[in-house]
Amino acid sequence: MLRPLLLLSALIGLLPGAEQQFVGSATLDISSCPITYYGEQFTTLYVNASDDGFKACFNMSMDCGLYVYDDEIISNPDTCSTAYCDSVATIQTDGCPPLQRCRGNNVCMFDPICTVTGPAVIDFIDQLKTVEDRCGYTLLTGSPIENLTVVANFQERRRRDVSFLDSVTLRLQGQDDVHLEQGGIVKEGNTVLTINGSTDLGNGVEVFVDPTGVTVTVSNPESTTSVFFDGNTAQIIFIGPAELDQELEGLCANSTTVSDERLPENNGSSCEVQYNDTADSSINCTMMTERCNLLLEEPFTACHNHTDPESYIDACIDTLCKYPAVDGLNCQFLEAYARDCSVRSNDTLDSWRSTAGCSPPQPFCQGRICSDHEFCAETISGGIGCFCRAIFAFPYRSNDTVGHPTVCEENSASVTVVGCLLEEKGIDYTMLHLNDPTCTGQRDELDHMVTFSFNSSNTCGTEVMANNSQLIYMNSIVGNNSVSDNITRQDQVYIDFSCVFTQPDVNTVTFRIKDSSVIEKITSGTWNYTLTMKAYTDAGRTQAVDSNTEVQLNQQIWVQLETDGLDDGLVALVTDSCWAADQAESLRYNLIVDGCANPDDQTVNVVGNGAGTSSYFSFNMFQFFRSSGDIHLHCKLNLCGNLNQTCTPNCNGASRRRRSAKLKYEDEAPAFISMTWTH
Repeated sequence: MLRPLLLLSALIGLLPGAEQQFVGSATLDISSCPITYYGEQFTTLYVNASDDGFKACFNMSMDCGLYVYDDEIISNPDTCSTAYCDSVATIQTDGCPPLQRCRGNNVCMFDPICTVTGPAVIDFIDQLKTVEDRCGYTLLTGSPIENLTVVANFQERRRRDVSFLDSVTLRLQGQDDVHLEQGGIVKEGNTVLTINGSTDLGNGVEVFVDPTGVTVTVSNPESTTSVFFDGNTAQIIFIGPAELDQELEGLCANSTTVSDERLPENNGSSCEVQYNDTADSSINCTMMTERCNLLLEEPFTACHNHTDPESYIDACIDTLCKYPAVDGLNCQFLEAYARDCSVRSNDTLDSWRSTAGCSPPQPFCQGRICSDHEFCAETISGGIGCFCRAIFAFPYRSNDTVGHPTVCEENSASVTVVGCLLEEKGIDYTMLHLNDPTCTGQRDELDHMVTFSFNSSNTCGTEVMANNSQLIYMNSIVGNNSVSDNITRQDQVYIDFSCVFTQPDVNTVTFRIKDSSVIEKITSGTWNYTLTMKAYTDAGRTQAVDSNTEVQLNQQIWVQLETDGLDDGLVALVTDSCWAADQAESLRYNLIVDGCANPDDQTVNVVGNGAGTSSYFSFNMFQFFRSSGDIHLHCKLNLCGNLNQTCTPNCNGASRRRRSAKLKYEDEAPAFISMTWTH
């Protein structure tokens, strides 16, 4: 049927005035190019064109009605394709739009996408499945991808009862498995690959590496499977005929029970054991729910017509109401949804990160290799480190220790401390030593354990004592990272160990803010206003420190100074100085001097000073040496008339000191405000 129609379409050019609009009847001699239709050959064609349509017949009665423009000529619901005649007598075909494929019965659908992030699996039909243990699970397998099985490996992090996607394995028939791990690490078998851009592993397997993560594509004659992993989130896309979908299996496909897809080698193993840790009282579930519901607002609404946010929101709330929003977790579910949206619509939603306060994507913990009992995480000082997995660390934390019992041999002793426990406390093992500072710890590069030892040939300052006919060898692991003679931002480490007393310990210091918010009513000259000082644990100043908040040494703290009752068009608030003092006020440490950050302390950052009626500054928490009492934080503030002058202190970038002449303050009686923290 289609062939004669194509010939007829070409014959339109033979009509009188074919290059113009033709209305009327004509008889065409087509003997030079006869048409065979249902076994009969025709040499004459009778045509009629009107405003209503176009007819071409093999008889003069014109009762054949071969085709009329805008009429459907042929349709194939299995391929969602339709051929029709357009207004200029040309046959056109329609099908599924870009990024979609035919599901049959003239229904188009997007290529199926499966997202795995945290403990959540959002499958090809946007259904949420939650993994509650630490086993390996089949994400995708089946005859359409007969040479490939995609496996997700889950592990715990800071809590024993919340699992996270830890790595992805592509099991390939006839060649080594491909492992995708944190930090952008790609392994073929046990070999770490160095990939610049892309590499071909053969048999249709290609690996692509870019700043956002790693993508592996596996192609065969019937389909292509794409697996993306950025260290936190995996995205699996299956590209192939829709009729193959029903042959796919795994958590991403038609699985109804999560446990059915657990790897056989994991059944009955310790990875299935369930835990129930104490609830984290610092988590504000209402606030976390509000954050997850950002997916219901702009700019995410642009994706709702093709990517349902419900499962992403549910997974986000379930996780963040149980697990602290650290290590980028507060952005992880938003990032996963935005990536799915961009694949289906080519819309990158560039503005969502500024709206949500999230950084651009990059491989998590790039280049940092942690051991099996560790995971890569953000440290309290803003860097990255290898922290202990909760199950591994539980016995140490339960016994309030950081290492193993002392190993005693004749005339010698050694003690091993857990590197990841030191790291999460902000302790640099290279700064630790025995009584003799030249005797430092030796770190095992595989498990990151740190061992300190002494023997009879090198006593490392060991004291040998006789007691009831026993020799007792005594030594200590000591160290601190001092900022100055008076303060330190690291836990002060002092671990006594010997062949009698076997339990090493760390003198760990945490802080609780005694007055989390200080409000004073100030009356000075003609200005009456309220001044508030409040401490926060995040740069956005949304997580207020209260009496139950534990603040660690070297943790970054933000202090906001805010006024109420001042007109910022007339006056500005200038923080002249802030300093910390011990309980007796005998020790003092400056944070802000002459309106500028202490140049000797690179952790101090002052923002907005003199620019309006509020400002804030940040610093890393510290304590005074040889002092265990309360620490007082004092600030001296002035009001500055800003009609005819700038009130912003001029701080030299090199020395961070103020260079300008002394500002004329509207308030010659400065305000003082104080906050106290205790440990």
